[in-house]
Amino acid sequence: MDAPLTLVTGATGYIGGRLVPRLLERGHRVRCLARDPSKLALDPWRDQVEVVQGDVLDPATLVAALEGCDYAYYLIHSMGHTADFGQTDRVGAHNFQEAAAAVGLRRIVYLGGLGRAEDEALSKHLRSRQEVGRTLAAGRVPVTEVRAAVIIGSGSVSFEMLRYLTEVLPIMTTPKWVRTRCQPIAIRDVLEMLTAVLEDEPVNRVLEVGGPEVLTYEEMMQIYAEEAGLRRRIIIPVPVLSPGLSSRWIGLVTPLPSGVARPLVDSLKNEVIVTDGTPAHLFPYRPISYREAVRLALELTTSRQVETRWSDAATSPAHPLPTDPAWAGGKRFEDRRVVSSQAAAEDIFWAFTRVGGDVGYYGFDWAWHMRGVFDSLIGGVGLRRGRRHPEDLRPGEALDFWRVVRVEPDRSLLLQAEMKLPGAAWLEWSVDSHGSTTQLTQTATFVPRGLLGRLYWYALVPFHAVIFGAMARRIAAAGAGRRTVGERPFSG
Repeated sequence: MDAPLTLVTGATGYIGGRLVPRLLERGHRVRCLARDPSKLALDPWRDQVEVVQGDVLDPATLVAALEGCDYAYYLIHSMGHTADFGQTDRVGAHNFQEAAAAVGLRRIVYLGGLGRAEDEALSKHLRSRQEVGRTLAAGRVPVTEVRAAVIIGSGSVSFEMLRYLTEVLPIMTTPKWVRTRCQPIAIRDVLEMLTAVLEDEPVNRVLEVGGPEVLTYEEMMQIYAEEAGLRRRIIIPVPVLSPGLSSRWIGLVTPLPSGVARPLVDSLKNEVIVTDGTPAHLFPYRPISYREAVRLALELTTSRQVETRWSDAATSPAHPLPTDPAWAGGKRFEDRRVVSSQAAAEDIFWAFTRVGGDVGYYGFDWAWHMRGVFDSLIGGVGLRRGRRHPEDLRPGEALDFWRVVRVEPDRSLLLQAEMKLPGAAWLEWSVDSHGSTTQLTQTATFVPRGLLGRLYWYALVPFHAVIFGAMARRIAAAGAGRRTVGERPFSG
């Protein structure tokens, strides 16, 4: 008998990217649904899964994607992607449950959020999460909805927000939500529950999961400080910070853009604790403590072993690439730099794929830092997202205020800008060998939007001449010096 075939939606995201290898370990055949399959090209498990292109907002693609599947995980959430994420999520969930019924799927597993449904003050974010669960369960296919609160793991949105607030601010004035109670749970325990529920009977069921402790956000920050070796934080709650102001403040000191921070801040006023102990009676459910979850997340972050990050999911629909016909006839600016080197192509590739994060931008890092601060102030993503790994890159993941569009090993890297801009921008490097000489080509492309976009480009031309020129030369020099300093070969 063939192993069950399981569809995973959201495989390019934080949870989905970690769930896939665990399903494979349990003997499942896995099919991944992705709007852009190329974003999974360099995942270590890519050769072990089937990937189909599709979108929950496009019903025509869903029936084909679900055909032949036994189970499906619904891990889609559009918060931070669209202004009206509630409506978008309703449509996607409705489309999915109809397609699942059409193919006779045995079960849908959905990861939702804790919170009392009868609470009139339930945030838009939490209300939407639970509405999606109800929409999925309204169809003919049984739905197991796993509801969790704050998920703690390396790269999770909750962990990153907690981490940066605690590390950056030894003294903080905060809204009253720091005294709100929640029940944080480790990512490893969420994944264990998501896989274990497939052994449960196929009925509509809501399972509430949480760690062994109920803590306030203030207590969580103080425990984080202890585990990170920081001094005890001074936290002063005040009643005057509005959600809008709080989200701007969080956007300034954490990697979260305001489009993600605002709904999360609104949700912090709601207690998210387990009120139904059903999971403990159905499964061998023994979650680790919050302190241990923080310790594990810190160890993985420090050792650069982060599997996935919250920012892996794109914050906006992809723009056309600068080479696409859609730009034909439109205005396009370019800054192109070509540098010749005696270094091997793989060494030049190694140098430019280390860009950003702790390595920086090969000079004038203060200017890039200032651009990141400005971006955070106006609601952009800023530079605080950093990198998942100091050398390895995968298509689709975030890198500071860029998104990795394409990686061709030993050949090229294309980044798309996600900072606030009056247009669309890309930064690309490619390397070619010509006999004994290697040629590095660095291209910055900008497609302006209106007059403001054109003025923006012209104002920066003098700075580009200095910054981009130095960047290309120093990348070539770093590649040439790689063997001298004994760097190991690129492992991506």
